[in-house]
Amino acid sequence: MRITRVLSAAALMLGLAAAPAVADSSPSPSATEDGGAPTEAGTSFRTATEIEQGQTAIAGASTGDYLYWSFPADAGQRPTVKATVKLPDTHAAQTWQIDVYDGLRRRQACQYGAQTRTAGADAASVDLTCVLRTVRAWSEPWAEDPLPGTYYIRLTVLDPPTSDLGLPVDAEVRVDSEDIGGAAAVDGSLAHPLVPGAGAISQSGEDEYTKDQLLASLEPSGGWASGWWSDRWVWTAIGGALAALAGVGGYALTRGAGRPSRVPPSA
Repeated sequence: MRITRVLSAAALMLGLAAAPAVADSSPSPSATEDGGAPTEAGTSFRTATEIEQGQTAIAGASTGDYLYWSFPADAGQRPTVKATVKLPDTHAAQTWQIDVYDGLRRRQACQYGAQTRTAGADAASVDLTCVLRTVRAWSEPWAEDPLPGTYYIRLTVLDPPTSDLGLPVDAEVRVDSEDIGGAAAVDGSLAHPLVPGAGAISQSGEDEYTKDQLLASLEPSGGWASGWWSDRWVWTAIGGALAALAGVGGYALTRGAGRPSRVPPSA
């Protein structure tokens, strides 16, 4: 009976711990009102086209242009940025590069992937990939770890031949993320995500302020993470349940059958 009660309590604990994870599985809203992906790119950080993770954005441009997109990334995610550039029918050898910047416009290093590639004169397209480091909920001020907020994508050709400048190209960009979960959890969180343009605007007096996103409007599904939940809570609950079962089992094995009937009670 004791073991049955312990198992029931452990199951209840695991059910309560897993509830927030189920609530966070809602789909992301679309980046455009009609649900379609963006069909153009910005030409600077301030005019970067906003895209959602999981969307494939396309844009037509000219060789030599700088193309910018922005997307939100939350704590525990490892974003993967992929870009495909369709080159004109006739062109010289070209080297294309994709860069990713955070909300503070710090260039983020790619953990792995072909960030820069050279397409020969006979190539019809070039594919680029940048896998970022896992976004952390909090970091030291001197570190350049990826933090929750808006990220910028910049796609351009490096030192293009003069004969290729202005030739039309078609770019395709997509961002996907792998949820690393509790393995990337840290004891801390940002007060606000690194969203460009977010500032304190006085609404009614000098001492009353509200935060208003002036430029970036996208955010992850379910809003930005509060910083307290991770799947480490589930593993903690499982560890507690196993420890309780081990204690009950050990007691049952070591307590014995009690005083034998042939042994008289002590005076």
